[in-house]
Amino acid sequence: MLRRRGGAPGPEPAPAGAGSAPAGGGEHRYQMREKLVSIGDDFWIENALGQRVFKVDGKALRVRDTLKIRDAQGNEVAEIQEKMLRVKDTMDIARNGRNIATVKKALVTPLRGRFSVNVAGGADMDIQGNILAHDYKIEQGGRQIAEVSKKWFRIRDSYGVDIQPGQDDALILAITVTIDQMTSDIG
Repeated sequence: MLRRRGGAPGPEPAPAGAGSAPAGGGEHRYQMREKLVSIGDDFWIENALGQRVFKVDGKALRVRDTLKIRDAQGNEVAEIQEKMLRVKDTMDIARNGRNIATVKKALVTPLRGRFSVNVAGGADMDIQGNILAHDYKIEQGGRQIAEVSKKWFRIRDSYGVDIQPGQDDALILAITVTIDQMTSDIG
């Protein structure tokens, strides 16, 4: 779940980093909120156990079109930046100052959407489904590696991200945040 800074207190952060997830059941399922970030707000992404594992730093959005995602210890695991030449149709995800993925809006229709993700040094990803309803799948090399859905959580305006073991959880969550940002003006 993403919580606004100053919101209701939650459990202590659990250790997590790029490509890892906290131990226990539901270790690769995360809870997010719709319309995640507004200017100046910070949010927490929690795992299925309610432990804070990643923070989306909205303060950086005030300075430039950039969001930072940090693990529970405050280490930056991803930076999302809108490309200046295109308006809301291409965004880059970087780690340690290097571009690791580019998310592109490939096709958007009223109910269904498609995005492509060019992964630096890896196989590209394809994202298809009902993007606005937070009901879509992320595939890489023809294999589903993550699913985004509202079916796991009953909390209003929340949705889940279920990531297959062995994936880079921070990258998948950064892609999900990026898609939310890119579609925030549609729905």
